[in-house]
Amino acid sequence: MRILFTKLRHIGDNLLITPTIVATKQKFPEAEIWVAVRRGTEGILAGCPEIDRIVTTARPEEGRRTWRDFGRDMGTLAEIATNRFDYAFELGDNDRGRTLVTASRAAVRCCNSYERPEGEPLSTFWKQRFNRLITTGHGPVHQVLRDYNAPRETLSLAEEAPPLRFAREAWLPHALEPKINGPYAVIHAATRWPSKSWPPGRWRQVVTALLKKFPQVVISCGPNAREIAEAQQLCVSEEGNAGHGGRVLSTGGALSWRQLASLLGSAELFVGVDTAAMHLAAAVQCPSVVLFGHAPSYQFMPWKSPHRVVRSRDAMVETERYQLSGEQLMDEIQPEAVLTAIDVMTDACQRVEASRV
Repeated sequence: MRILFTKLRHIGDNLLITPTIVATKQKFPEAEIWVAVRRGTEGILAGCPEIDRIVTTARPEEGRRTWRDFGRDMGTLAEIATNRFDYAFELGDNDRGRTLVTASRAAVRCCNSYERPEGEPLSTFWKQRFNRLITTGHGPVHQVLRDYNAPRETLSLAEEAPPLRFAREAWLPHALEPKINGPYAVIHAATRWPSKSWPPGRWRQVVTALLKKFPQVVISCGPNAREIAEAQQLCVSEEGNAGHGGRVLSTGGALSWRQLASLLGSAELFVGVDTAAMHLAAAVQCPSVVLFGHAPSYQFMPWKSPHRVVRSRDAMVETERYQLSGEQLMDEIQPEAVLTAIDVMTDACQRVEASRV
């Protein structure tokens, strides 16, 4: 049996389909599982050994695609078209993924078919190219469940989706290991989305508070130059002391996903915003405190791992919150709320640890 899943979305979205892949492999251990994702996002799937083959397509942003990308995409399309698939699932809700599933000529071609307000209804063109349309399970639920629903119904998978998957065997050593002595927390404040950003001055308050709880703090960031600079700024104390005397380190955007998994998997706490790093922390079961702005936390909060969510206007109806900008919602989060969540999370973790002794 050969099964194709397509999810041509952002990096973190790839991790959110790993419960579906794990459950499928558990039900059909002999199945050969293929996954199609955006080129450049596949690294975060290195911790999911249940995947047998990853194929990629170019990022869709205008101005970034080249003729070489076009040629490679045609190669991906041909590779899918020339292999026999029993099932193919489009989970990214976009036409590029639907094209790949159509090209697979799988015996069962499945995708979501939304009705407003849950999403844009499928056109007649696409409805005619799929022989199984899923019209249920699209309500206000976690994205893991939205991804899981179609394969669960079609393949009769277990009712409950498993945790995110990044196997410990896939972790790799990283350059910061010799500099870390004792327990530490990880902060991931950097994001390319202004609607998810929180003021640097408030992050410095979080660094100061964490240094009272842990010997060291590691500032994580991506490879973008701006993110690296922002992470480096958080290493500097208000008195201008770089690195707080060696107690605050930066990854400098140099860690691979497998190395970051190792860093997070050994950390006592993760504090950050809604990013792929947040989902990776959940995948390695690192206790987390996460700041949310616009994106509904019920849909993207850490899945099946210890966490606390911090957001402003939490009592407001979600449809009304959408009328406000993410920037405003993030700016309204006060440091005291984050510090309280950190206290609650660390206390809970200490109680769990004490109960195991």
